[in-house]
Amino acid sequence: MYSSATSPTPTTTRTALRPPTAAVGRPGPKQVPPPSRPAAPRAADGRPGDARGQAARTALGLRPAETAGPRVPGARIPAVRPGDGRLLRPLARPGQPVSQERIDPSALQTPAVRAALAGVARICPAFTPRQVLREGSRHILVAGTIGRAPVVAKCLAPQAVRSEYFEQLVADFHHEVAVYRAFVRHRPPVRLPRLVAADHDRCVLVMERVPGRPAARERHPVNAPTPGEVRALLTAVRTLNLWRPPTDVFQPRLDYQLEIARYHSVGQLTDRDAGDLRGLLHGLGHGPLQLCHGDALLSNMLLAPSGPVLVDWEQAGWYLPGYDLAVLWSVLSGDTAARRQISQLAQSGGTVARDAFLVNLVLVLMREIRLYDVPGAGEEQRIMIRRLYDDAALARRAVRAAVGTR
Repeated sequence: MYSSATSPTPTTTRTALRPPTAAVGRPGPKQVPPPSRPAAPRAADGRPGDARGQAARTALGLRPAETAGPRVPGARIPAVRPGDGRLLRPLARPGQPVSQERIDPSALQTPAVRAALAGVARICPAFTPRQVLREGSRHILVAGTIGRAPVVAKCLAPQAVRSEYFEQLVADFHHEVAVYRAFVRHRPPVRLPRLVAADHDRCVLVMERVPGRPAARERHPVNAPTPGEVRALLTAVRTLNLWRPPTDVFQPRLDYQLEIARYHSVGQLTDRDAGDLRGLLHGLGHGPLQLCHGDALLSNMLLAPSGPVLVDWEQAGWYLPGYDLAVLWSVLSGDTAARRQISQLAQSGGTVARDAFLVNLVLVLMREIRLYDVPGAGEEQRIMIRRLYDDAALARRAVRAAVGTR
């Protein structure tokens, strides 16, 4: 019979045939890639990809990239490696207090930042830039004020036009703008930055800057949040997941059959793995989907005095139940208690919720392996890779056990 995913094994450090709850070794890497995107979203206006990309480049005042090739349908945006873009200081999310950062006026004078500020000035003439939080190859974050109100502006970086994934980056940005606008009409039951202004065509977003600190700065943090902080974060995520906005506000963001086929084609999933996942998907049928943040990393959650604040909504939409929990489980490798809590939450909805969580977990772990398992990895990254493979093997066994109980 299939064992409960919440049952710990007191005599071993690795659960044998149980859904994932056991802790694994803490490698503690310092340098990890940012999240990849689950799937390329549809165009909001229904135009073909090439036309949409050209229109976006024109609106941004950028020339088409001569070196950018066509994007393979469903392809991932590759992980950002060290040196890709200029990180001016430790990553700061919208909402981190300005007082904690050292102001560098020269950073406001780089060509990319000046181009971004020109876009912000079109929609917010009163915006006064104070600090460049991040200048990367995809996005530029600039903290500033409008009057006395602290805000942060997020812009698509001019360098993104030279990327073969430009169209996907633009589509993700458009989607995030649409999400913030939808939240103005349908306020979610969780805290998020308030929308101030947005320019859909030029990919500019200005939002409230919430005081707080990120729950973690790394994708896979060395030091997990405290148990109280973990409980608060899980409560916020579950509150969002249980919210039921109008069905036409958001769209499904992940093609599960396509994801399984992709990882199977590159050898990350065996024939049996792919068959087991498809079997669970078939059992799920046309069950209800769940509204998820879609990128529920600790670095996308601020610990504010009023409670957790969720930021970076580029991937928000409908998923199988438990997608956000699967993302959190994958990055909380050193926190056995947190993983046990996540497994309990995933099973609280019954067998269907459990199976959906396991499908999500396997696909999330495959994505993490694809991000980390690259040539030239250092020792810390190799430790991380081994941990991810151990977690993936554990998740596969849990899927196999779940299939056996059907």
